[in-house]
Amino acid sequence: MLAPKRLLTALALTLIGSTTVQAADEVVVYSSRIDELIKPVFDAYTKKTGVQVKFITDKEAPLMQRIKAEGENATADLLLTVDAGNLWQAEQMGILQPFTSAVIDKNIPLQYRSSAHAWTGLSLRARTIAYSTERVKPGELTTYEALADKQWEGRLCLRTAKKVYNQSLTATLIETHGAAKTEEIVKGWVNNLSTDVFSDDIAVLEAINAGQCDVGIVNTYYYGRLHKQKPDLAVKLFWPNQGDRGVHVNLSGIGLTRHAPHPQAAKALVEWMTTPEAQKIFADVNQEFPANPAVPPSAEVASWGKFVADTLPVEVAGKRQAEAIRLMDRAGWN
Repeated sequence: MLAPKRLLTALALTLIGSTTVQAADEVVVYSSRIDELIKPVFDAYTKKTGVQVKFITDKEAPLMQRIKAEGENATADLLLTVDAGNLWQAEQMGILQPFTSAVIDKNIPLQYRSSAHAWTGLSLRARTIAYSTERVKPGELTTYEALADKQWEGRLCLRTAKKVYNQSLTATLIETHGAAKTEEIVKGWVNNLSTDVFSDDIAVLEAINAGQCDVGIVNTYYYGRLHKQKPDLAVKLFWPNQGDRGVHVNLSGIGLTRHAPHPQAAKALVEWMTTPEAQKIFADVNQEFPANPAVPPSAEVASWGKFVADTLPVEVAGKRQAEAIRLMDRAGWN
């Protein structure tokens, strides 16, 4: 999902520390999403408005540090990244500036936005249960918590705890159950592992397909990508916790940098990205769910079925992140 830093523009972007004034008809985005996942929506905006959108891609941590280092000599107008935990961290670093917008308030539900108006969600992904269609019946599955039961001993695959996606899931469990109960659940997951943790979700899905394990926890778009490559994949998605709080949902989102050179142009781009026109492009390319509830998902994403989503504000993932990391370490999830 992430990629080495790339400069995708025919013109050189202002470097750290430079005081060069940028043209007023452009917006610069620092993005932890790779070019093919964001370029289509930016191209559509340029075609519609004439405003050029230039972007640099890198991992989220270096991008956030770069914005902090640039300070008042900012290059980036916007930070686009994945997971509310990362967006919350950017907010805490003081590198984003809050702004209010009636357009965003109308288009994006409150739970998918910063309560301080520092960022907004653009697309959604569920972190849900994947299972083998050959060795597991859907009726055997119920909740995330139940994957800690003895029934799944030696049958579970997980991605590393170092990834923010698992940290955010654990953070929401802490918010729901408290730390003691969540630690018990996570210890149960670790005890039920069939093999060492994997570095990415695709590897988890491949392991289920190959028979190394029977169930796992993954982000939905990874399933979409692998299923597109392997239509005969013997793995399906299951929506857990439909009898209580619902499926854990996280997002990709965007925030205005504190010293954005073109704040008004940047705000206009963010507002447009929450509209149905942009939401359809962005979500379809990423195989995600639109954050704007008025926009239906693509046919492929819709084929996975409807589900009830957790209504917890996603910024909980950031607020509880440090606690979640410590808990996962104590539980032996590495």
